[in-house]
Amino acid sequence: MRAISLLFHDVHETSPDESGFRSAAADRYKLRLADFDAQLEGVAAVRDDIPQLSPCLRDSMARGGNPFLITVDDGGVSYHTLIADRLERRGWRGHCFVSTEFIGQRGFLDAGQIRDLDKRGHVIGSHSASHPPRFSTLAFDAMVREWTRSRETLEDILGHDVDVASVPGGYFSSAVASAARAAGIRVLFTSEPVTSVQPGPACTLIGRFTIRRGDPADAAQRFVMPAPWARSGAWVSWNAKGLVKPLLGSSYMRISDWVSS
Repeated sequence: MRAISLLFHDVHETSPDESGFRSAAADRYKLRLADFDAQLEGVAAVRDDIPQLSPCLRDSMARGGNPFLITVDDGGVSYHTLIADRLERRGWRGHCFVSTEFIGQRGFLDAGQIRDLDKRGHVIGSHSASHPPRFSTLAFDAMVREWTRSRETLEDILGHDVDVASVPGGYFSSAVASAARAAGIRVLFTSEPVTSVQPGPACTLIGRFTIRRGDPADAAQRFVMPAPWARSGAWVSWNAKGLVKPLLGSSYMRISDWVSS
């Protein structure tokens, strides 16, 4: 089973500080509004289908083809103020993954906005509670608490089950998936740029292709094209980074901040 999932973060009109986390590293993933619009336009130019939502993904894949999905991490307020409207104008919906300890803080969604997005057909999911900088290094019980607290917060806001999540910071491991499943998560989005959808004993795992600041205007378009070669560069880059992260440990985050500044 295969699907192509796009990963966005915050979108801003004048300053990256408008939405989401405020740091040089976070800003690397934030798009200016015009750049976000260009990415969506590129996708629409090569796809005549609409983005799928995770609850319907299995049925979509059973019908054949190569469905695509849109996801947005962190829970920044721009999902409500900018992103959702632009998706809906095309008849599209996406996944909004929320770091729940930041709900209602400056630059982040509040409870009313989360409920509104849910009513409008967007999928609300967990992005952990506190967005730890290196999620996969936490003790197993701590990972379970992060997922559980986040789920409970969202379920209290929405009044229904929340069983989909995305891994913060791209720090994934099999233990992360097992902890998510122990907390009731059934579908887990990673940041690994793969198209395979992997049902497993822990969670169904779905990889994602990240769009960053400074990427070409046709980056998302190339990711959703049928030809596998269009996504090969993302896979090579991800695996190279995967070799570096364990070697640098916590220094990786400091170096990322310095490079982005």
